[in-house]
Amino acid sequence: MTPRRRRSTGGRGRAGRPQANEAARLTQELLNAGFTKRDVGEIIGRNPSLVSQFFTKGKGASYVEALRYAVQELQVGAATTVPELKAVAQPYVHRRRTKGGKRARVRTKDVVATPGRSTMARAAKQHIASGASRLRPVVENTAAAEGRIAFTVRAKKKDFLIDSGRMADSPGVRRNVVQRRDSTEERAYGNSAGPGLGEAGFDAREWKDRVDAHGGDVAAAVRDWMVETGRLAPDAPIIHLEVRGWTPI
Repeated sequence: MTPRRRRSTGGRGRAGRPQANEAARLTQELLNAGFTKRDVGEIIGRNPSLVSQFFTKGKGASYVEALRYAVQELQVGAATTVPELKAVAQPYVHRRRTKGGKRARVRTKDVVATPGRSTMARAAKQHIASGASRLRPVVENTAAAEGRIAFTVRAKKKDFLIDSGRMADSPGVRRNVVQRRDSTEERAYGNSAGPGLGEAGFDAREWKDRVDAHGGDVAAAVRDWMVETGRLAPDAPIIHLEVRGWTPI
């Protein structure tokens, strides 16, 4: 009887599992350093289920560069916390593309909340055009708790009227700027204050009044504030907006 040929494992190990790819290997280094898959997901801006698929389905090729820089900074001690590693990784996060060459859509949570402590919501261009309704509860609930809010605005780089990182753009708050390859920038307002610069964030009650004056449209309120304060060109669209609210301890 002719012996059967052994079937190729197709790059799988003895247990039938995919061999670890580069994304999984780099992720494992972060796990070995004490971080969780949820932390890694936060660093690259995705959910932990995708991180698990680096190991089980061989995904993650588009995140290798971001993970590599994060691991390098961790190894030299230049970045040791999740926010620090996220700041290192984000400029190198490249969205995967479809077979037609277009950027693939990514499913993410649009609203994240920690009861009694903080809440956050995001809105992209299409949702902003329809009023960005999911952003309003963040402002209203935070105002009711007499809390603080911060937001991140993404727009075309040419539409920002003040050079990135200038005190005139974000005095008293962290001047956090992320430049994208599609000629857009993300600028964060209200994240944290420096020594002697006052309390972090903006008074949510004042922002609720602004939002109410714009018929509940948070994106319109933010855009008009930026135009009024000379930060954004008139009629410039906001491509992406994230609003965060919290109650100071």
